[in-house]
Amino acid sequence: MLHIMNTSHNKQLVLLRHGQSTWNRDNRFTGWTDVPLSDQGHDEAVEAGRWLSEQDVQVDIAYTSVLQRAIKTLWIALEESDQMWVPVNRSWRLNERHYGALQGENKSEMADRVGAEQVHLWRRSFDVRPPSLERNDPRYPGRDRRYAGLGASDIPLAESLKDTIDRILPYWHETIAPAFNQANTILVVAHGNTLRALVKHLEHVSDEEIPLLNIPTSVPIVYQLNSALCPLNEVHTRFEPAVEA
Repeated sequence: MLHIMNTSHNKQLVLLRHGQSTWNRDNRFTGWTDVPLSDQGHDEAVEAGRWLSEQDVQVDIAYTSVLQRAIKTLWIALEESDQMWVPVNRSWRLNERHYGALQGENKSEMADRVGAEQVHLWRRSFDVRPPSLERNDPRYPGRDRRYAGLGASDIPLAESLKDTIDRILPYWHETIAPAFNQANTILVVAHGNTLRALVKHLEHVSDEEIPLLNIPTSVPIVYQLNSALCPLNEVHTRFEPAVEA
C-alpha cells in the first residue's frame, strides 16, 4: 500500500482501482461489460478498506463508475473503514475504457488469431482504437437502461486511451474538482484507464509515458493537493507494462 498521508490542511485525493474482476482473472478484455469481482478481488477490496481505517482516512465524498466491480469495491472499502454513510456519486464517465468488439475476448487467444503485434497496438498505443462494436451487437451499451439518458454520440463503440481521457476530464473539472470546495478528502474508485487519465492530468504525464503506467488493483494512491488542486507529492512511480481491464 502507498503510505502518503495528509499532514496539513491541504486537500486529499485518494484513487483506488477496483479489485480483481472475474475477467481480469480470466485474461479477458472487459471494458464496459459489467462483470463482478473475483474472490481475490473481494479480498483486495477488504484490504483497501482496512488500510483506509488504519491510516484514518476520513472520506467526505466518494465517486465511482456505474460498473459493479468498482461499485462493490467502494462498498466493501467503506464498510471496512466504517464509512458507509459517506455520500456516493456514480457516473458513466468513470467507466473503464471501452474495448469495443474485443470485449469478452481472451487476450492470448486474440494474439494467436491476429498476431501479438496487433494486440499490442490495440492495448498499448495512446490513440489507436480497437475494432468497434456495431449498434446491433448485444454488447452495445445503448441497450442498457443505465445509459438511457445518453445521446448516441456519448455512447462509445470503442475507445483509445486518448478517448477515455477526453471522456473523464470534463467530469473531473465540472464535478469532482469543485467538490473540494466542501470536502477535504475525496475518494475515487474506478478503473485502470480512467484512473490513469486522472494521474496523467494531475502529474502532467506525457502521451509517450502514460501507456506504460500501471494502476494496480485495490492499491490506494494518495495525493495531497494545494488550494489550486495541484499535487504536492508525485506518486506515479510504477512505469511498467500496464494491466488492461
